[in-house]
Amino acid sequence: MPVDDSLLTGRLFTVIGAAGFVGQRVVARLRAAGACVYAPVRDDPALWQQPLGQVIYAAGLTADYLARPFDTVQAHVSLLAQVLQRGQWEALVYLSSTRLYDSLGAIDCTESLPLQLNPAQPRHLYDLSKALGESLCHSVGQGRARIARLACVYEGIEDADGFLPALLRQALAARVQACAVGPAARGVLSIDSSPAFERDYVQMADVVEALLHILLQGQQVVYNVASGCNVPNAALFDYLAQHGQCDVQAMQTGTPNPAPQISIARMRAEFDWQPRSVFELLDSLYKELGC
Repeated sequence: MPVDDSLLTGRLFTVIGAAGFVGQRVVARLRAAGACVYAPVRDDPALWQQPLGQVIYAAGLTADYLARPFDTVQAHVSLLAQVLQRGQWEALVYLSSTRLYDSLGAIDCTESLPLQLNPAQPRHLYDLSKALGESLCHSVGQGRARIARLACVYEGIEDADGFLPALLRQALAARVQACAVGPAARGVLSIDSSPAFERDYVQMADVVEALLHILLQGQQVVYNVASGCNVPNAALFDYLAQHGQCDVQAMQTGTPNPAPQISIARMRAEFDWQPRSVFELLDSLYKELGC
């Protein structure tokens, strides 16, 4: 359920990482509801000189963390530590990731499950930095800092990063080309992935509401913000074949490591969390396309 605007109007919020993918949408939602929003820029000295109110900590790196390891640690840990120590904040929600569960395999992942992270694995730099940020929230958050572990967040085909938006752009482009030939024509595209690969996708608008619920009303420290359902590439490819009249040729045939199943029982119990399916987005896209 959406957060009641009466809980936002006139209230002070600070969004750290306001220029990022999630941060921009949070700022827009808050301002539309009449909230007072402070969106500090990098190295803004005012961050330590004024009340911050309710803080959403959305600073972070995802796609390029291996190329920018020091910036990754700065965003996920160092700046957070300063905010927790020096900032004048009332409550805070830290954006982490369900990628922390990836090493656990195909099991039901609740928020209390112990993590398995390996410092010798380069890709775990991201996971370890997020885990350290979480640890700071636990140890010095004074019961006022909470953690949102986000699954694969998407908004639509205009997203700059992400497998799903890229796939949809290719599929829609192929379909438009086919429509130019004739109504019965089919688009064709090759995808450099396996049909067996799967992810939990969660829609941006749902994520924004979840973050506000957690920040203002959360009773626990850690929350999984996900759809609770993994979507295999094969299901996406079948949808495109049936509804988008687009044949997908997978360039990889291997079987990836089993994906964890993200539990959203805590979100459902506290906030009546009902995230939308990725196929609802696909239905609306092809309805708009109209060919």
